[in-house]
Amino acid sequence: MEEKKSDSANKNPKNANLLDHHSIKHTLDESVTEIVTGRGYVEDVRLSNVRLFLGTIIIAIALFAQFYKKKFPENRDFLILCIVLYIVFNAVLQLIIFTKEKNAILFTYPPADSFISTALVVSSKLPRFSDMYTLVIASSDPKPISANQPVQFTKSFTQWFTKDGVLVEGLFWKDVEALINEYQREPKKSK
Repeated sequence: MEEKKSDSANKNPKNANLLDHHSIKHTLDESVTEIVTGRGYVEDVRLSNVRLFLGTIIIAIALFAQFYKKKFPENRDFLILCIVLYIVFNAVLQLIIFTKEKNAILFTYPPADSFISTALVVSSKLPRFSDMYTLVIASSDPKPISANQPVQFTKSFTQWFTKDGVLVEGLFWKDVEALINEYQREPKKSK
């Protein structure tokens, strides 16, 4: 398995613009997703599908409002209805993003071979004008007995990149896998 990691790292090194924190965060988040899914967790895309469906409805409403057969004075009521629906569906979409998604980069199903594990929510933060990358692994449903306490690390991303902006995947993989191992072995504390 170590050979696979090093081979993939040598074939396609991941580059990031070190002056652009969005590029850095995107590169790190992609690697985290690869690591977590490589550990047997399957990505759960249901929330993304709901967001895409709501976005499609919003676009359809906008298209109906734009290309309605009648011109402005006659379609005033229809336009008002479209505007109200547009606002309502956008509010629902923003509510989902604000309450469910937050800073999450990955939602997973529980591993297929485990009966006691819960699904994961992996989230990350890289504040603007900061080099401190925070990665959090938590249970998607913290109520079951098998749900562990969230674990996180905050480290400078400068230790994972070369001066040319190439991600040193071996170091980053080691840190992320250590965090996953810490989450999997940490028992839930009783309240």
